[in-house]
Formats: sequence, structure tokens, C-alpha cells
Amino acid sequence: MGLFKKIGNALKKTREAFASKLKTLFGGGELDDDFYEELTDILVSCDVGYVAGEKITDELRQYAKKNKLKHEDEVRSALKQIASKMLSEIECPNIKYPAIFTIIGVNGVGKTTSIGKLAYYFKSQKKDVLMVAGDTFRAAASEQLTQWANRNKVRIVKHQEGADAAAVVYDGIMSAKAKSTDVTIIDTAGRLHTKTNLMEELKKIDKVITREYPEANRYNLIVLDATTGQNALSQIEHFNEYMHIDGIILTKLDGTAKGGVVLTIADELKVPVCFVGTGEGIEDLEIFSADDFVENMF
Repeated sequence: MGLFKKIGNALKKTREAFASKLKTLFGGGELDDDFYEELTDILVSCDVGYVAGEKITDELRQYAKKNKLKHEDEVRSALKQIASKMLSEIECPNIKYPAIFTIIGVNGVGKTTSIGKLAYYFKSQKKDVLMVAGDTFRAAASEQLTQWANRNKVRIVKHQEGADAAAVVYDGIMSAKAKSTDVTIIDTAGRLHTKTNLMEELKKIDKVITREYPEANRYNLIVLDATTGQNALSQIEHFNEYMHIDGIILTKLDGTAKGGVVLTIADELKVPVCFVGTGEGIEDLEIFSADDFVENMF
């Protein structure tokens, strides 16, 4: 299945929720104040935040007036261009090797599964991959990660449950350096921002990586569950206080009509979505494309 179709399937609920309302709106006639006010309400209903929704609507209003747009297909095309521009203004970092990915996020967002898919993605790019089981807090977390390592046929560094997470990361970094590993993916315990001890643990892990492997290229990715909608923003803000976030892995997009949150994150927090989960399979993790996303949403 092609990427465009995968993204289309993942955005099905968002698109259906948006399309029916948009169709009704376009059937109302003129592009007047009521039209733009209702368009903002529709965007907000699909979890495009109010600030981002108003920004999109205002830009559309100006563009439509300047170019004398009247027909639905013209307005829809302009809407896509504006949304795509909003997403394209921030970009994911260009991955260089050796690369270290530290994966963070709250419980239940699909972090371990995302790590398994990420490993598969880099294996398919002919990269040598190492997993590091830095989640020593949750019972059976390292066993779950080991299963993904076995499925991907990649190495894993792990300690027993309850071990010092920073010590596991240290051993992983030493292994990565010794074997000149292309991609090291570090799992961390799922945590809420209220768990101060676990949040401080992130700082400790960050210091270990920086101290022991300063020449590596660092990428800190937060895994977000698309079904949480606007709550995703507060998660990014809280985690960013402890570890700089370079990008997002967005999961469960196929289970929600709230896909518009991607536009809010881009507009308000300037954090790019780098990967998006498009299904249940090990191969169902794709590099995020702003154009594909917008084309399938509107």
C-alpha cells in the first residue's frame, strides 16, 4: 500500500468529520463573515485549536478577496495551500549518523510499539540498529522491547527490572560506540509530568548521553496519541522542560477525528511531526508529509 493511501486511511475519521461539515458550508452561498466564522468553528471541531483555526480562516479570507475566489474547488484548494504552509514552516531535523533517538512520552501512547516500528524503518534503510531498554520502571517493559528486537533482528541492551535507567543507557551507549552502530533507540519509562522523580530521570539520561557520546547526533522524539487531541500540547510543553523535544511520533491517528491537532502543534509550539503511525503492522510507521496530510484531511 502506498504512503498516500496509508495516510488517507489513517485520516479517514478526521476527513469524514470535516468533509460533511465543509460540504454543507460551501452550499450556503457567499463567502461572507458568517462563512468564515462557521469555517473556524468547523476547524475547531476537528481539533484545530481556535488560534490556529482563526489564523487559517483569516489568511483564506484575505486570499479569497485578493484573488476573487467564488467556487468551492478554488476555496478548498486555497485552504489546503494555507494549511500545508503552516505545517511546512517547521521541519524535522535531517537525520545524520551515528544517530541516537531518545523516545519519551506518557503511559499508554504506544511508545514501545513505535520503537519497534522505528527500528524496522531504519533496518529497511540498511542501517545497523541497537535498542536500549531504558524503561526499568514498568513491569515486563524490557521483555516487550526484547520481542520487538527479536522481530527486527537487532541487538538490545537491557538490565533487570528496577535497575538504574541511566546505567542501562550508559551500557547501551558504550555498546553503540564500540560497534559503530548507525542508530541507537533508547526507550524510557512512560511518565506523567507530575512524577518528578521520573522526569528528573530524563535529565540524568540526557546528561549520560551528552557526556559519553558527544559526537553522536541526538534526536529526542515524543510519542503522542492523536486521540488525546488538545491535551497533546500540554504533554509537549511539560516534557520540553526536562528534555528538548526535536519531533513527534504521532500514533493512533486512524482511531480519531481529531487529526487537526497536528496544525495546532505546528502553529503554537513549532514542534514538527516526524513520523506517523498508519496501522497495526510493523511496517506501519511513515515519515510525515505535510502535503499528503493536508490533501487527505481536506
